[in-house]
Amino acid sequence: MDITDELRAFVATAQTGSFTAAANQIGVSNRLTSKYVAQLEARLGVRLLQRTTRTVGLTQAGEDLLARAPALLEDLDDLLAGVAENSQGLSGMIRVAAPVTFGEVHIGAMLGRFAQEHPGLSFDVRLHDGFVDLAGEGIDLAFRIGHPEMLSLKARKMGEVRSVLVASPAYIAAHGDPARPDDLTGHSCIVDTNRRAPRRWVLYRNDEEFVANIRGRFQVNSARAASELAIAGLGIAYVPHFAIYDALGGGDLVEVMPGFTGSTAPLNAVYLEGRAVPRKIRALIDFAKKDIAAARIL
Repeated sequence: MDITDELRAFVATAQTGSFTAAANQIGVSNRLTSKYVAQLEARLGVRLLQRTTRTVGLTQAGEDLLARAPALLEDLDDLLAGVAENSQGLSGMIRVAAPVTFGEVHIGAMLGRFAQEHPGLSFDVRLHDGFVDLAGEGIDLAFRIGHPEMLSLKARKMGEVRSVLVASPAYIAAHGDPARPDDLTGHSCIVDTNRRAPRRWVLYRNDEEFVANIRGRFQVNSARAASELAIAGLGIAYVPHFAIYDALGGGDLVEVMPGFTGSTAPLNAVYLEGRAVPRKIRALIDFAKKDIAAARIL
């Protein structure tokens, strides 16, 4: 009998506490599950489970094996899936999370381009400006702006997101073009509450930091909405470059105070640490890195 079947039966029994529940989990009979565990004990020469009429408990040897066996089985499954993918092409579902505006501006189209190269893949895309729980929601890969704060996550940097001050030509014609950060206090500014300090805009020139405490009529929780209000001539917005890339190129918006640079934050692709990364996820990360660089939206 294959030792992997024996290990799967043992892990399922140890985790569920009964042969019946383990049998339902791994899809074999109760009798066969018990037989697999007995064969594993005979192979190792130790007792792994303490059996009673109602429950199944672990011996010390069983606890030691349970501490490592699930990871070994998971790595084996990943290895076999990778070999199958190498011979058959990428397949299966990829669950992706991203911030709302960045997802709408770039991630959707980028996944479309990736999907064209890999027709065996399907995608579940979830856009949310909060940081989703990858493990809890079954997310394979998330794009996040800012520094990863959880030790359980691994990250690959996609680039730097820079913020830009913008306004419509009509607004500048009506209200004037500010020359220094202090001038912003006299202008109507559009507040994006997704920013860490929404009313405190930080700008730089020659490594010197300038801070403008702004005010305005409009407060929104979307960089896209802030951009649209700016296009309508209702104020100055401080938004990520990717959110106004097309509007700048088309002349709907112009950069304000181009002699000052905005703050930056890393854009990372993050995934759970502690297990082998499936080939399809590695392929998507590599593709995203090149695709984002080619789009020149950051």
